[in-house]
This record gives sequence, C-alpha cells and structure tokens, in this order.
Amino acid sequence: MLNLESTVLVVVDVQGKLATLMHEHEQLSHNIVTMVKGAKLLNLPIIWLEQIPEKLGPSIPELAKELLDFSPVKKSSFSACGEPDFMSALEKTGCRQVLLTGIETHICVYQTAMDLLAGGYEVEVLVDAVSSRTIQNKEVALDKMSALGADLTTVEMALFELMKSAEAPQFRDIAKLIK
Repeated sequence: MLNLESTVLVVVDVQGKLATLMHEHEQLSHNIVTMVKGAKLLNLPIIWLEQIPEKLGPSIPELAKELLDFSPVKKSSFSACGEPDFMSALEKTGCRQVLLTGIETHICVYQTAMDLLAGGYEVEVLVDAVSSRTIQNKEVALDKMSALGADLTTVEMALFELMKSAEAPQFRDIAKLIK
C-alpha cells in the first residue's frame, strides 16, 4: 500500500509534439495533471523529468503550469536512473515508493521502473497516466513491468490509497479533482 510518508511522484518526459502523438493524448494529459494536482494537495515530493528538452521541447503547458514551483531534471538516458541529478533528487526525498507517470511507457517509463526495482524501490505505474504512441507498446510494457515486480494502479486509486480515509483533510479537494 502506498503511504504519504514514503511516496514520491515521478513525472517522465511529457514534452512537446511527442506528447501529442501519444495514444489518447488528451485523456493522458488530463490524468497526469490531475495526479500532479493531487500530489501537491497531499504534499508528496514530485520529481519532474525532461528528456533532452533542447531537442524534444519543453513539457506541455498544462503540466508546466502545475509545476511552476519545481525545476525539471534534464536527462538524456532513457532510464531516469542513468541521470545523477535524478538519483540525487530521489535520495533527498527519503522515499522508497515511486509512483510513475509519463511517456513513453515502453521506453523511458519502463527502463526507469526496471532500474528502480533493481535498486530496491517499490514501483507503482499509473496505467491511466502513462502512454505510448501505440496501445500495443503501452500494453506490452505494462505487462512486462507487472511481471517483473512493478505494481499497476490508477490516478484515482493511488490518490485514495494515499489518503486512507474520508477523514483526510484533503478528501474534499481530491474528490473534486477526480470528478
């Protein structure tokens, strides 16, 4: 089970024109932004990644708007774990549970998940907040990550799991986000 004290949200490479080429990209963008808003309400640490932004462009505007208080970690390796600045940011959170969102499921999300699992982290992939250009690539990646130890979840499931109770102070605001 996810818990507030040990969970970090990692947002992977939701950038430029590539983001618009993802399967069901409008719903994907909505779900990622919803997760980021929820994470902020819950005071979760957030690590925001951009893959070679000078070539792929910046994060999509609706996401960047929600992350104004954060700076993206630039990377060139497909796995975020290949970027020392990411590993340093992750270690500073003290979190051992990683919620992954972003693109592309079968490349950067997959390779990040595999390296995190190998490093002893618990990984949960937000299936409704990751995508690839083709549904087949997304499905194969999710199957493979699940078989190798990553847990699969959804934005709504993760947010409610983190709150644990309708008595959580953020309950009303989170409930409004997902409706």
